[in-house]
Amino acid sequence: MQPFAYANPTTLQEALGQLGARWGEADVLAGGTDLISSMKDRLHTPKRVVNIKNIKELEGIQKTADGLRIGALVTMDELARNADVRASYKSLVDAAEGVSSPQIRHVGTVGGDLCQRPRCWYYRNGFGLLATQDGKPLAPGGENKYHAIFGGGPAYFVSASSLGPALVALGARVKLVSAKGAREVPAAKFFVAPKDENTREIALRPDEILTEILVPGAAVKSATYEVRQKMALDWPLAAASVALTMNGNAVASAKVVLGHVAPTPWEATAAEKALAGKTVTAATAEAAGKAAVADAKPLSQNAYKVTLARVAVKRALLEAVRTKA
Repeated sequence: MQPFAYANPTTLQEALGQLGARWGEADVLAGGTDLISSMKDRLHTPKRVVNIKNIKELEGIQKTADGLRIGALVTMDELARNADVRASYKSLVDAAEGVSSPQIRHVGTVGGDLCQRPRCWYYRNGFGLLATQDGKPLAPGGENKYHAIFGGGPAYFVSASSLGPALVALGARVKLVSAKGAREVPAAKFFVAPKDENTREIALRPDEILTEILVPGAAVKSATYEVRQKMALDWPLAAASVALTMNGNAVASAKVVLGHVAPTPWEATAAEKALAGKTVTAATAEAAGKAAVADAKPLSQNAYKVTLARVAVKRALLEAVRTKA
């Protein structure tokens, strides 16, 4: 790990004043579960680390007239245990509880989950976000069993966020603040599939801090289902989050978002269309799962993800309709 300056602000404005105009000048430290390992591996070599853990205004979960405000410093454990979240946002609870390590759940933050860097082994070994060598992509013909089955490149890593698919399905917005002001970005546009090495995988700019997540309060049935090789300390191989607006027993509208199968949370619009006006049964859930993966383009070693994503959609749908809206 390279030497760095350390800032420990207690207000948001103080923290913003410590950031830089370019990546590499400063990095934000919240839970630290991803940043510290990245610094040890020299993927990140910031001149300054800005600890935001003592900024009280970034804490807490509040129910508002418009829905729910989730502070960036809320831990995954806090999110999973919060009564308002458990009452109305099952997909978020499912996703947070999917982080099976109690240590990580008690330290890792909601904001950090959205901002963590890709787990792609090519990226982690210094080949860049697009995983190239001599101008050629490594993933399509290399070790790609954990890589994307949607998107078609040039990025083949998968979004590592546990909460991303659920937030996209729920229509959440992410608040980003710089010294110049604040802006809100739909969760669906916060995640980015980079086209070159100069583009990050999230919409956050180097002079901004993610301060909170705003989730609409519309009554929906929701759930997240993840498939892992093992339950303890493992990343999902595929996931699905669904949010259903119901008209009696029929689906008035649906959002179906896949996780860990593309560089961003992947909205399965064909599955959403397949569900419109239908009652969710084992048969309709199976049909929606098949529709969700119809356009998948697996690489040489990850065709198994197509089946896992299809099953994740089916099980998320069946789980969602078991819950109250």
